[in-house]
Amino acid sequence: MKEKTPEHIRPQHAAAFYDLDGTLCSANVVHAYAFYARKQPTLWRSVTRTASLVASVPFFIAADAYSRKIFNEIFYRRYKDESEDRLRLLAEELFEEVIRPTIFEQSYAMIAQSKRAGYRQVLVTGALDVLAEPVARHFGMDDYVANELDYHNGYCTGRIKEPLLAGATKAAWMRRYAKEHNFDLDECLAYSDSMSDYPMLAVVGKPSVINPDYRLKSVAKSFDWPILKFA
Repeated sequence: MKEKTPEHIRPQHAAAFYDLDGTLCSANVVHAYAFYARKQPTLWRSVTRTASLVASVPFFIAADAYSRKIFNEIFYRRYKDESEDRLRLLAEELFEEVIRPTIFEQSYAMIAQSKRAGYRQVLVTGALDVLAEPVARHFGMDDYVANELDYHNGYCTGRIKEPLLAGATKAAWMRRYAKEHNFDLDECLAYSDSMSDYPMLAVVGKPSVINPDYRLKSVAKSFDWPILKFA
């Protein structure tokens, strides 16, 4: 798990925490890996990795429905033997080609309004740090935390550095972050689209859901959480 804090910190009274996939944009970790699969050094590797990904989509959907943590553990094994230098070199291209075109227009207005209200902007995502960094920079976020691949001799081992950021570990990180910055979580905001992020929504006093899945929509209605429709 990788986190970043800039040297210059503006005075803020609370934080706004944002999930990424499906919340600020419609792309997800599968789209990101598909980009890397297409950009393999040889045509044969590009074809085989892309075909393998497509064939595994039903399995990934089932794994994600069961547990986001388990899904991440299984899915990120696909990065095994990828060069760290190559992943980082292509990160900006990945953002520009895959992520930026899928950012919801309403995301910009939401973040701008939150900034004006004095909230510290924090991206809390289970995506990889190589992607989270350009996203956070694009939105002008103050901080971000993301999953980080484990490398040995410059190549990915197929594992994520602990703790893997998903579900309850997002909420635990947010509690620690609020304590470090002397924020009252009851005054903080949180946004997500998935029931897997219920813990990060429940830990703050002002949660909202964006394009929620069926289960999260039901929960949001029962708690009278704002339900936002982004396109």
